[in-house]
Parts: sequence; C-alpha cells; structure tokens
Amino acid sequence: MRLRALLETEALGLRLLGGGDELDRTVRGVMTTDLRDPSRYLSGGELVLTGLAWRRNSADSEPFVRILASAGVAGLAAGEAELGDIPDDLVSACVRNRLPLFAVNEDVAFATITEYVVRQVSGERAGDLAAVVDRHRRLMTSGPAGGGPDVVLDLLTTDLDLRAWVLSPTGRQIAGAGEPLAPGICAALASEHLAAVRTGRRGPHRISIQGITYSLFPIRGHGRGAGGPAAARDMRETVLSDWLLAVEADAGDWPAERLDLLQGVTQLIAVERDRRDAARTVRRRLAQEVLELVQTGAPPAEIAARLRVAAPVLLPGLGAAPHWQVVVARVDWENGDIPGGPVAQSLLEEILVDPSVSGPEPSDRIAVAHTGDEAIALVPLPSLSGDAGEDKGPDSALHADELLATVRDPLAAGLADDGRLTLGVSAAVHSAEGLRGALEEARHARRVAAARPGRVCAAGHHELASHVLLLPFVPDDVRRAFTARLLDPLRDYDRRHRAELIPTLEAFLDCDGSWTRCATRLHLHVNTLRYRVGRIEQLTARDLSRLEDKLDFFLALRMS
Repeated sequence: MRLRALLETEALGLRLLGGGDELDRTVRGVMTTDLRDPSRYLSGGELVLTGLAWRRNSADSEPFVRILASAGVAGLAAGEAELGDIPDDLVSACVRNRLPLFAVNEDVAFATITEYVVRQVSGERAGDLAAVVDRHRRLMTSGPAGGGPDVVLDLLTTDLDLRAWVLSPTGRQIAGAGEPLAPGICAALASEHLAAVRTGRRGPHRISIQGITYSLFPIRGHGRGAGGPAAARDMRETVLSDWLLAVEADAGDWPAERLDLLQGVTQLIAVERDRRDAARTVRRRLAQEVLELVQTGAPPAEIAARLRVAAPVLLPGLGAAPHWQVVVARVDWENGDIPGGPVAQSLLEEILVDPSVSGPEPSDRIAVAHTGDEAIALVPLPSLSGDAGEDKGPDSALHADELLATVRDPLAAGLADDGRLTLGVSAAVHSAEGLRGALEEARHARRVAAARPGRVCAAGHHELASHVLLLPFVPDDVRRAFTARLLDPLRDYDRRHRAELIPTLEAFLDCDGSWTRCATRLHLHVNTLRYRVGRIEQLTARDLSRLEDKLDFFLALRMS
C-alpha cells in the first residue's frame, strides 16, 4: 500500500506536515517506537509511529530522523497526545532528510493505525505470497554459494523475464544476464545512480537511455569498514564503493511483492560483495607490509623478500613480477569530517581494473593499502617475452590519462560538489630498490594533479621533470657514501671551529654563486665570505667555480 492511501483514510486521523511529494512510497509494515535509536529493529519500508518520548530537546530531532531516513522507512507519524502540536524542529528535520511526516490526532490510538496497516499489507500480499516465498527460497539456495551474482540474475530472467546487470560504481559490469551492456550505457547508469544517491533521492531510481527504461537498485554491504552497518554511516563512506543492480524495466508501477523480491536480490548480491571484500584482506595486508618497509627505509633485500611472498597471491601461476608500478590516490571532502583513505582504497581497487573486463575477479591482482586520506596501490606488471625469451618491458603499464577516461563522469557524480579525487602514477620499476623512488614519484604526480581544476584529476610520471624525483631512486648506501665524502669534512670543521661552513655553502648555492648577494644574506663582508668558500674548497678538494662541483654539493645537501 502507498502512504497516500493512509492519508486519504479519515478514520486514521493523519495530517500531513511535510513530504507531500513522497506520498507514493510503499508501506510494507508498521512499527511503534520511542527509542532514540531504533535502527536495529528497522528493515525498510515501515511506517514508524512515535509518541515523542525520545525527544528531550530540539537537538534530538535531527539524529532521530537521520536514523530513520538511513534505514529506508516509508514515513514517520508522530502523536499529538504527549506534546500537543508537533515541534517545529522535528518538522524541519524531516524536510531536510526527505522523510514524510504525519501528525496523529490525540483521539486516535496507535493500535488503530497498526491494525489497519497490517490488514491492508497482508491482504495485498496474500495472492502472490507463495510465489514470492518460493522465489526467495530458490535464490537463497542457488545464490552466491552456487555461482555468484550471475546465478541470481539468471533466475530473474527465467522467473520474471527481467534482464538485469550488476555494475560497479565506475560503471564496470560485474555480472549480467544476457548480452553485456555497452560501456557508454554502463557509465550513464552509474552516473545517474550516484547522482541520485548523493542528492538523497529514494530508490529505485529510473532512467531512460536510447528509449529503454532502467530501474536502479543500490546494493549496500552489510558491514564494510570499521564504521559498522552501512545504514548507520555517512553515505560518502560507501557511495563510491557500493555496487548497483540495473534492471531493464520501469519499476515505478511495480507491486510491493515484486519490489520486495528485488530487494531480496540486492541483499543476496550484497552478501557476495561482502565475501569478496573479505577475500581482499590478504592482498591489502601484503600491500600495507610492503608500504611500511618502503617508507621506513628498509633494506632492498628485505623488501624484495616480502615481494616474493606476495607474488603467488598477486600473480598466481605466473611467478615473480619483473616490473611494478605505484599508484597514489587521495579523496578529499570539503569539510574534512570523513576519512578519505578507505574510500580511495576502494576506488583504486576498481579503477585499476581494465573497464572492458567483466566480473569481480580481475582486481585480485591489485594490492592497495591506505594511510590517512591517501591510498597506495602496488601493481605488478608481467612482461612480454620475445621469441628468444628476452624481456621487452611491461606489457600493460598504466597511464594516468587512460585510467580515468571511462570512469570520470560516474566518479564526478559520486563526489558531487563536496568531494575530490586526485591520482598520481609512477613509472614502472624492475626491482625492490626502485619502489621507494616510485612511491615518491607517484606522490609528486598526485600533487601535480591536485593543482589542476576539476573533481577528478590524474597525472603521470612523464609530466614531472626535476632532480628531486631522481634522488629517491639512489640506493641508501650510495647516498650515504656520496654525502659523507663531500660534507663530513665540513661538518667536522664546523664542530671544532664553529665556522658555519655548511650554512655558508647552502647560502652560496642558493644565491647562484653571487658573492654580493650571498654576503648580504649572511651579513658578512665579501672578503670573509671568500675566506669561508676558500676553506670549503681546501677541505673538499673541489672548486666552487666549476658547474660540476656546484651540482655535486647541491645534490649532497639535498640528500643529507
């Protein structure tokens, strides 16, 4: 039954206070509560009755209404017996959260409304209830454990003559019944779904493309992340990671039984999604361990050993990876109240999959860790071999401008007007020694992307040109030996004589070898500066009038 029917039944004593454009919502049950947080008892579609005993002051209304809206209830009916008129703060909270609100006349008992709703809902379902239960049983029996989402979608086709597809938030097809959808249609469906979710529109969302109407149902995970059930969390934490079910039909006029069945389908697929997310735990842990070794300056041999352990998981049956790339992504929200790292991690795991490849498994060869608002992907690249077995380099190196080509529109819709994704891609490296430099390179590239306008931006290593990017590639033992040879004599002299040769050298190079500017900066007479520079040259056997020696000193100071 629809909310409109309740309002039109005079015996129920309901008066509409807000949400007149949402009266076509389907009521699937009724619940009476005065709990401050009744979320555990809600499954969606209920008319919630409350006597407002939970409300102590005006600040209580917004959290209560937000919980109901997140749980997907059909509407809220508040009794006037306790407080008389319904408080304005409750009315405003319902308007903000697009939740229909009714006032219940104090002469009408909640039991009267409950009895009426139960009788109407039961009567409407009686005719097809047996068929619905049988379909649910078959779905549960043949669902994820028996073949994944494809089996569930096949049952929709055979039982209800519905063609349906499961899509990722970037528009990649995860599963489908019948012919695959064109990539452009997938991207358009994902964009519409994400835009609808971000604007708070209630599903299923409908969109017409090339004369065909599709209905879009969200597939929400049951407990992804540390924040608990998705319904109790900010939508921005999950909107860019949840799958969606696209059905080739107009669900606007569907009876409640068919909508219930589709909701059951999304729940079955959500279980499969959660199972696959759990399987990613090992890869994420491997990525985290390698990342920590790289960032803490562990010896290359230790990093290489860890990569050998990761290779069977990331490259099953293919042995070790001769090349690796690092991709760094960051998601920033304008008010900064939502951590961006987990969102960026989920996005990278999806973005790094070839958009033309269907199915959920290709991401099993991608290891992504996150720290703070940043996610870091370690991507193995098996190389091509020629006829003689020689290595011809990585055959599938990632390019920043191609990674976002097909997913930019859906991601922009999901980020809406308060989120931003920036991404940087390193060059391919062929050893553990190069990973530290690759990580720094990817981070620098991401900063280049962050300086550009737009909600979704990427930059690659080829866009960078600076000596700073070369320094991380130098092995630690070489760095230490190089800086010690040039700078240790000066440090020792400074300790013994307090001569400040190191600060003098830094200032001299910063002033491009100008005696006058350097002396002015250091507040020295030019002759004093010449004496100090002469002492530097004497101690190091170098000539600061030569470009090569200036460059060596410059790099040594940067690496020290």
